[in-house]
Amino acid sequence: MSRVGSRVGSRVGTGGGDRPAARSAVASPLLAFRPWAPKAFRVVNWRGFWALYYGYGVKRFLRFGLETLAGPLVSSLLFLLVFVVGQRGLGEMLPGVGLTEFVAPGVVLYAVAYTAFQNSAAMIVMDKMEGTIADVQMAPLTPLETTAGFALSAATCGLASGTLVGIATAIFVDFSYFDATVVFGFAVATALLFALIGTLAGLWAERWDHYGAVEGFLIVPLGLLSGTFFSVERLPAAFRDWIYVNPVFYAVDGFRAGFIGQAESSLALGAGILAALILGLALVAWRLFAAGYKIRP
Repeated sequence: MSRVGSRVGSRVGTGGGDRPAARSAVASPLLAFRPWAPKAFRVVNWRGFWALYYGYGVKRFLRFGLETLAGPLVSSLLFLLVFVVGQRGLGEMLPGVGLTEFVAPGVVLYAVAYTAFQNSAAMIVMDKMEGTIADVQMAPLTPLETTAGFALSAATCGLASGTLVGIATAIFVDFSYFDATVVFGFAVATALLFALIGTLAGLWAERWDHYGAVEGFLIVPLGLLSGTFFSVERLPAAFRDWIYVNPVFYAVDGFRAGFIGQAESSLALGAGILAALILGLALVAWRLFAAGYKIRP
């Protein structure tokens, strides 16, 4: 009896003690929370960069297509009409190149440059005045990614506007020569150059008066005194030296050479000057974004 009782007691005791332990091991909590950890990005935050480039820049540009695309198209065609119709008696600007073929490429590039500058500068000034520039500051983007996002989005908008103007001018102008590599290379360089100028102007400007000053005293003179509407060979020697100092002259001359097959300066020299300016302005913009120049309270 003692052995039987001890066996029964041991079975009951072990069985009664094991069941709650087994249940607790199998049962899972009703609410399970995983430990939070910040998302790890790679060397480049491509998702954030795309959001800044397209969602914040290009998409805003396309949203106002009537002003951003139709406006430069109409003004460029008016420029072409005034200078071509009103100055038909000037004859050839370069050997074998008429006035229409000479002016049209410059008009197209001017649309690229002005749109790139306007898109970057106006966007930053508007965001600073409305306080939405803080959204960009809080985004997980490095200063280099921020600089590239603003500059590349503005350059893309400038190229889109220039492409539209180029298609429209091709209807009225008959180009017998076309070098796609030269045209595309100088168009991209010009778009990047003016996009970076606009980025720096937007960071510096605190109100629209500052933006208008940069546009009126820098962008317009650079465009009009770049050899867009005249040949440098027809200018006096004193004025010719001033035109050679203007870096936009080399952009216009190189871009035009892709359409007419002739250049008034060295294409290699022009490409080198533009590349050096783009690199220098990009470094300045990167440092200003890193320091939070006029965008941090």
